[in-house]
Amino acid sequence: MTEFDLIYKLLNTQSQQRNDVLTGIGDDCAILSVPENHSLAVSMDTLVAGVHFPESASAYSVGYKSLAVNLSDLASAGATPAWITLSLTMPAADEDWIKEFVRGIFTLADEYNVQLIGGDTCKGSLSISIQAHGFVKKAMLRSGAKAGNLIYVSETLGDAALGLKSYHGDSAVDTTCIRQFNEPEPRVKLGLLINNVATSCIDISDGLISDITHICKQSLCGADIYLNKIPLSAAYRQYYNNKPDIMQALSFGDDYELCFTIDKSNKQHIDKISRETGINLTCIGTISTQSNVRCFNQYNEVVDITKRGFEHFNG
Repeated sequence: MTEFDLIYKLLNTQSQQRNDVLTGIGDDCAILSVPENHSLAVSMDTLVAGVHFPESASAYSVGYKSLAVNLSDLASAGATPAWITLSLTMPAADEDWIKEFVRGIFTLADEYNVQLIGGDTCKGSLSISIQAHGFVKKAMLRSGAKAGNLIYVSETLGDAALGLKSYHGDSAVDTTCIRQFNEPEPRVKLGLLINNVATSCIDISDGLISDITHICKQSLCGADIYLNKIPLSAAYRQYYNNKPDIMQALSFGDDYELCFTIDKSNKQHIDKISRETGINLTCIGTISTQSNVRCFNQYNEVVDITKRGFEHFNG
């Protein structure tokens, strides 16, 4: 068995099989059936060793996170995940590593009824590209925010930033933060629940300020964010002795929570979703008629944000 025969064999072990996959792994193209009256939502992310995950990260967490970040994009559109393709580049076909990598992907894929339908493998520096496909009747976009809309985020921000510190030898980081960095939970179910009320939505991958700026640019508006409203976990506050680094929570990214906007009239509906799902949904500001994102402290003073988010080609 060649190295690539080995990879093919391992990738073809998923038990999850969907009826809408007419032809999957094994042909030049996958042949798929899209449900009637639905649009196809497609997203792709690439994760590179040493950039998106530490080279010492476990194979399981690399596989899990590679899929999670793509499902998070589908969640931000309010789409139901269906299929993925995988492009795996690696320096050598390490069977033990691949088994754990595949287990990480399939653990999450099976949870959301997602089938691997094809892809490519080649030799080189470790990187993983996944293209995720889903179905949606009416997608949430970045372009629908209106002045006066409330801005919400799900759960808490900043834990992933602490999780990375653990790879740099910081033993004080809580295990929940390490897991948030390695194995973020894509908010697929939340995306489906808010689809009928959210005026815009984005997942927080590059940092809250950077990502809310994308909404503002697409919606031709501004945003006022109140820093004392930013939700932080108990683990994050404890790490900083209850004097948390709010700027890190705003700009680090890798949270993969949803940031969305709603009309004020739908506030009670969002509160109900939060109660029924157990997912904390926090209002952190409002959409404004300004052309920029402004941050206010507890004294209602504008705070200058020097680092707005992660950028691949800037430092």
